[in-house]
Amino acid sequence: MSSNAVHASRTLYAPQRHEEIVAAARRAGRVEVNGLADQLNVTPETIRRDLAALERLGKIRRVHGGALPMAQTEPEPSLLDRLGLHSDAKERIAARAILELPPQGTVLLDSGTTTLAIARAMPPEVELEVVTNSVAIAAVLTDHPGLAVHMVGGAIRQRTGACVGHWATDALERLCIDVAFIGANGFSPSRGMTTPDEAEAAVKQAMVASSRRPIVVADSSKAYQERLHRFATIDDIALLITDDELDDEAAAELAAASMEVVRA
Repeated sequence: MSSNAVHASRTLYAPQRHEEIVAAARRAGRVEVNGLADQLNVTPETIRRDLAALERLGKIRRVHGGALPMAQTEPEPSLLDRLGLHSDAKERIAARAILELPPQGTVLLDSGTTTLAIARAMPPEVELEVVTNSVAIAAVLTDHPGLAVHMVGGAIRQRTGACVGHWATDALERLCIDVAFIGANGFSPSRGMTTPDEAEAAVKQAMVASSRRPIVVADSSKAYQERLHRFATIDDIALLITDDELDDEAAAELAAASMEVVRA
């Protein structure tokens, strides 16, 4: 059964269908009209009416052929909580990201578990200057023989271990980064790159602006997730590196929006 399947073995009343549809959209990141019709034992026209009603209530946002959940505002998981999530995918993303390292110059690593995986995958022979706002990444890279590590200061967000605030954004405005690896809590063709925290969004936006080649690294569970604060549009980002669980349709929609996507 597909990840966006809705379990319905009986005919449901409209409020029950609406609850199932919203839950499926939040679980899978998107739902399709025809799939919902099959799973809920109703016609596609009924599903379209359901989606129209849910959109009026602010529960979903309709797109061609289906719907997306509205921006999520539930509490952001802590860095510790996220370390074990999708770890295999993050390691594959990190291995692919290493291929994007410049032969010399400056690399930026945003705070996050995927970028932490990149830090851990740094080959011993590379010689680069690395800028980061992550306490954990700075600690991992301090003993690397070929890296000069620069810490972007600021107030430390306890939930993520990221330095944020005007100290961080002011410092980034004065930098010229060759390649930046930036994490995202959500990405979609229409809304771009998003994150739930306003302070982290401001820092990520400054990272994008300071880099010649901004690359977003995010596993496929973030696809079609739309968090409260957007820090970049599709056009702002040079490349998205995700994992091979991102389906062909999603990859095609991102490509149609002029986003270069690599699935590791």
